[in-house]
Amino acid sequence: MEFFRFGGKPKSFAKGERIFGENQKPIPFLLLRQRMYLLLDGEVGILHRDRPIGTVRQGEVFGEMASINQGPRSATAVARTACRVIALDDQQLQAALGKKPEFALMLMGVMIARLRENIGRAGAAAGKVKSTQPAPLPKSLVADLARALGHESRSSYESGQSIVREGQTGVLMYVVLYGRVAISVGGKVVERLGPGGVFGEIALIDHAPRLASVVAETACTLLAIDRHGFLNLVKKSRRFAAGLLASVSERARYMTAR
Repeated sequence: MEFFRFGGKPKSFAKGERIFGENQKPIPFLLLRQRMYLLLDGEVGILHRDRPIGTVRQGEVFGEMASINQGPRSATAVARTACRVIALDDQQLQAALGKKPEFALMLMGVMIARLRENIGRAGAAAGKVKSTQPAPLPKSLVADLARALGHESRSSYESGQSIVREGQTGVLMYVVLYGRVAISVGGKVVERLGPGGVFGEIALIDHAPRLASVVAETACTLLAIDRHGFLNLVKKSRRFAAGLLASVSERARYMTAR
């Protein structure tokens, strides 16, 4: 609630009323922006291609992925009962992160829970889907991180060398400084990351085993960040928190689409 108060007053929806629609896009010149929502009262149904895929209950967040990246909606949200929500657009999100960067952890936790669920659903179809490369962190932010963390945080790997394995306990996250890595789920490559790419952050947030394996596709240099350093960066740097939010959101959107 503290975080979403940046969005203003609650809004009510009648039973059966649509909150947002699948494939809905923002229209910047009309000031129509994608928003994320906190459900204060009632129940909301989430549909994909008119089929129910989930239920949002009181106190839960929804619609965050399109809001963070200002992309098209991947599903439709409809009020199952009369309900009240409070909304936050991307500009209000940035203002909120400026005051409380640590709230990025809450939002990443929401998306990661969905990501873990969707990876299980997508596993059987992994071989049918082309790999993707999420948007990297800005070069200036990567340079700032490298300076702040120092050379002792750098790790080098040869082409073909394993970096993390699916199912392992995660103790580090990584930012690619040079080279390229491949991320695999169930033995199938789902992402390729170059300079500025981020991986391994999910296990640091939810303390669960690694979702994927990562192998160096070329000789590469990585910036390794432990949980203590990760939490400090999120809490102290809005740029880092916003960059990670965008990375996790894009990953979750991709797996949801699969």
